[in-house]
Amino acid sequence: MVDSPPLRKIIHVDMDMFYAAVELRDRPELRGKPLAVGGRPDSRSVVTTANYEARKFGIHSGISCAQARRLCPSCLFIAPDFKKYQQVSEQIHSIFHEFTDLVESVSLDEAYLDVTRNKKDEPSATRLAREIKKRIFAVTGLTASAGVAASMFVAKIASDAHKPDGLCVVRPDQVMAFIRPLPVLKIPGIGRVTDVRLRQLAIHTVADLEKKSLDFLEKEFGKFGFYIYDIARGIDERPVIPWRQRQSFGAEETFPRDIPEKEPLLGFLLECAQRVFAELDEEGKRARTVTLKIKYSDFQTVTRRRTFLGFLASPEEIFLAVQDLLERTEAGRRPVRLAGISLSNFLEPGKPGLSGQLKLF
Repeated sequence: MVDSPPLRKIIHVDMDMFYAAVELRDRPELRGKPLAVGGRPDSRSVVTTANYEARKFGIHSGISCAQARRLCPSCLFIAPDFKKYQQVSEQIHSIFHEFTDLVESVSLDEAYLDVTRNKKDEPSATRLAREIKKRIFAVTGLTASAGVAASMFVAKIASDAHKPDGLCVVRPDQVMAFIRPLPVLKIPGIGRVTDVRLRQLAIHTVADLEKKSLDFLEKEFGKFGFYIYDIARGIDERPVIPWRQRQSFGAEETFPRDIPEKEPLLGFLLECAQRVFAELDEEGKRARTVTLKIKYSDFQTVTRRRTFLGFLASPEEIFLAVQDLLERTEAGRRPVRLAGISLSNFLEPGKPGLSGQLKLF
């Protein structure tokens, strides 16, 4: 008789208002005041993170800093320091590896950990999650929220259930009771367009989705129907894939609301350029290829790419290339729900050519 594999134990860790929290840690005199991390409110920058005081006024990531100022005239604006955030992120990810090497990093402030077997020989994922949160606070002074479940999908939703500084555990026999009341928008991969289509079919919650047959969902949504059929039954067998040698460095974001104008996108892409350059610079690398990714409100995704003979030496050079690439899209004429950039085609540390002059290929 073959033993069945042990039930998986997944922890999803999500830092609370990460960029803003780092700034408030370093400038405690600003605590209790509405604060947004972004550019000046008279610039075309966008908000990357807002603290909870600012969120009460409707300020959230992706809106322009000018709009944030209109929503809350007393809001404070701090320019992002992505190199500092990268350093803090490395501290946090080092803590993750004290517990397991099965760590899938989603972003600077978010990761999945498979602790089914772990370095502490601790059978309780709940106790591990508590210890991870304590270690993060002791080392960085920042709080994290964690979700514990047997799948990545449920763990991610759980980590958002009791923010900030929360811990939510969903045991296997609790999964369906936990996910059934959720709006379908909570399912990863379902955006506004799919949500509208589901509502037209009288599907508003995961419970509504669970009632639909596989044939029905396949007919309406094609291959995506298989995915949402399983998710509605709490089935998500995706493995936690640990970090591998990165072939590209990127930053992208799905906006809470579709962005119809080009100016806020440019502000966001400028901050993306600063972020990815800081990550690349931290490893002593330079890149020759810039890729712009745009997803329109109807989920159509386009990419535009440019390769240079020399290596990009600053965030400003990256942004200039991205500006040109954006002109080759329909941004500004069609609403955009996601935007991002990535860098690839690296020069590794220690190899000649890092000072090569930038030339368009």
